Amino acid sequence: MTALPVKPSIPPEQVLLFIQEMRQRLSPISLEPEEYYDALQKASDRGLTSGRMYDALLLSCAAKSKAQTIYTWNLKHFHAVAPHLGPIIRTP
Repeated sequence: MTALPVKPSIPPEQVLLFIQEMRQRLSPISLEPEEYYDALQKASDRGLTSGRMYDALLLSCAAKSKAQTIYTWNLKHFHAVAPHLGPIIRTP
């Protein structure tokens, strides 16, 4: 399967401006190799697959950063992946 191009395409200058603005507003959070492995191991132990593995990594970063609120349009998956974070998972 071939990926379809985004229509309309976004000019590189616009992308760079967006990224620069996000860098000013947000702090990147990364997982150490052991944290990364632990997050995937826990997700695997719970039988999570596909996109929920990515959700598990995102939620691990949110937990690591001690996020006060986690916004997602996919409440069902995020609650299933990290029920302990349920009280702070909301829709935008």
